[in-house]
Amino acid sequence: MPKKNPKAAGPQRATAAQIPGRQIKTASKRSRERASAESREIVRKRAEVEAAIAEARKSHERLREAIDILPQGIVFLDAEGRYILWNRKYAEIYNRSSDLFEPGAKLEDTIRVGVARGDYPEALGHEDEWIARRLQKLYQPGEQHEQTLADGRVILIDERLTADGGVIGLRVDITELKQREASFRLLFDSNPVPMIVCALDGERILGVNDAAIRHYGYSRDEFETLTVRSLQAFDPELPWGDDRSSDEQTARTWTHVRADGALIDMAVYSRQLVYGDQPAMLLALMDITERNRAEARLAFMAQHDGLTGLPNRNLLRQQIDDILLHTRRGPEKVALLVLGIDNFKAVNDALGHGVGDKLLRAVAKRLRSTLREEDTLARLNSDEFAIVQTGVVRPEDTVLLARRLLDAIGEPYLLDGNSVVIGASIGIAMSPGDGDESDKLLKNADMALSRAKSDFRGTFSFFESEMDARAQIRRKIETDLREAIRNDVLRPYYQPLVDLATGRITGFEALVRWPHPERGMISPAEFIPVAEETGLINAVGGLMLRRACMDAAQWPGDIRVAVNLSPLQFRVGNLLSQVTDALKHSGLPAKRLELEITETLLLEKSSQVLATLHALRALGVRISMDDFGTGYSSLSYLRSFPFDKIKIDQSFVRDLAANPDAQAIVRSIISLGKGLGVIITAEGVETEVELNCLRNDGCNEGQGFLFSRARPNAEIVSLLSAGRGAAPMEGAALVA
Repeated sequence: MPKKNPKAAGPQRATAAQIPGRQIKTASKRSRERASAESREIVRKRAEVEAAIAEARKSHERLREAIDILPQGIVFLDAEGRYILWNRKYAEIYNRSSDLFEPGAKLEDTIRVGVARGDYPEALGHEDEWIARRLQKLYQPGEQHEQTLADGRVILIDERLTADGGVIGLRVDITELKQREASFRLLFDSNPVPMIVCALDGERILGVNDAAIRHYGYSRDEFETLTVRSLQAFDPELPWGDDRSSDEQTARTWTHVRADGALIDMAVYSRQLVYGDQPAMLLALMDITERNRAEARLAFMAQHDGLTGLPNRNLLRQQIDDILLHTRRGPEKVALLVLGIDNFKAVNDALGHGVGDKLLRAVAKRLRSTLREEDTLARLNSDEFAIVQTGVVRPEDTVLLARRLLDAIGEPYLLDGNSVVIGASIGIAMSPGDGDESDKLLKNADMALSRAKSDFRGTFSFFESEMDARAQIRRKIETDLREAIRNDVLRPYYQPLVDLATGRITGFEALVRWPHPERGMISPAEFIPVAEETGLINAVGGLMLRRACMDAAQWPGDIRVAVNLSPLQFRVGNLLSQVTDALKHSGLPAKRLELEITETLLLEKSSQVLATLHALRALGVRISMDDFGTGYSSLSYLRSFPFDKIKIDQSFVRDLAANPDAQAIVRSIISLGKGLGVIITAEGVETEVELNCLRNDGCNEGQGFLFSRARPNAEIVSLLSAGRGAAPMEGAALVA
């Protein structure tokens, strides 16, 4: 068959398939288009995935922030018990294992590590069994259970399954709740008062204590079948009525039936509380007879001293006012005697408070036996008693009674094998002259007692109007002294300490002075006792210490300053810091500061006192014993602490040349000082004769009006500049 001629068919358009080069180009273009579309789709899907991941992260962070603010611990586990997420409180609860928490870690592994560390004391001795029970609760959750940690905390655990087989766990620290429950249980179970806990509707009894079981005669199991209404007789109303608004109600009388059928009237007290996890009512039953006795005991205790059974101050005031009311129109007087035991604290410290209590009871017994039936006896405080004497015709009647009381008190006491001897002082106020009501009589008798103790212990003193005037002056001094301290009015004046061999000044003693705006210069003898009685001495001493150090820092480097310390400053406990601060702020070297203490400080023999003295000496501060020879056992104190200086009291220096006994004492003290290597300073040197005696006996230093009175710092600076430290023994102009 002949081949067809393509041209014979006429003109035809060529297709892409018929053109190989073009066909390849077209396929390539389509492939690129498909690839580009696929790339765009991949980018789009990747962006969607990244956006979803970012949103998931945000959601995760929001979830973490949300659970972190919860007060309970939260943990999320997957179906295999692996950590997914937990909050901050969960990590705090299990702080000993928190280093093991990380996503993907298994809770079982952290539990095993915690058991090995001893975090769960309940597992001790049966670890594998405890772990198995714990994991069983994890994978079969639904019931709450408690877990005790090594530090004693109790954790409530509540775990629930999620839809995907995971676990959401809740942890609550219920330690405080368990402690309250334990405290309530202890108080409830051991209370001797019958107690019942019941539901608010009274239909169920939730708990009873042993006292209630004994009282009613029912067993604990029988109580569970009873109601409050089944216990009571006649009255259908519940013991607490309808009012539950108050936590505690007043007692009601409740008639109820015991197991043996007996009817009993008792007082019932009710209090609403939470028992377990439900509101409940606590009933406490008290025998009315016993309640009346208790109320009578309380009333007695409110008006009587618990140790001696005597009337206290409150009852005494009532009794005094009643007595004054009935005797006001008669000719006879009423005397109030306030008796204070001398040195009672010493008995307590030496023999103990038990012996001290027995002594007080014995004193009360002796006082009662010395008085008439119509006289009144009361105890005011630890060592003070009050006696009201009626029918007084003349003051001599009260004098006779006071002497009988002092004689009775002074007889020895045999207490726990110890013979105890004490004395007493008595202050007396008479009505109507010293007061016509109880408070004024008590105040005036107290002032008279203070006078008796200050003048001479073991005696009595009547109130005088001058005592009240002195008390008013004392109160004024206290008020003004507080103001002076607040306004920094007090100033140190300085008296020279002179080397008796060379005549040069070695230092100055700082003596406090009070320039009063109205009264002029007030003597320290007038305000220092007030400062010590009121506790202001610590502030005064601190002010003087700081000012003395500041002043002395401007003196020549070989001149020291001496500052007196009160025993009360040691009791406050901040003396060491006061001295350290004064030296630091002034820049004064510690070796130029000398602190003077009296023997009365060492009477206490306190370890705190000796420790403070040693600490001060360790700083480089010098310690001096002032007024040596006036205490009770001076030599023994020199063994307690290595003093740098001993100051002979001026009572031994006065009229030294004419007093052989004083000369012997002074020579002994100087000899003692040489043997101990201690500087000896004589106080109160006022005459050339006294000076020569001291110098001839080898005394190291002198101080007194012969050299100079105490002077303000400005004059001391001038003296040191002019005389270059020479003592002004020949300068009469310096003697004020």
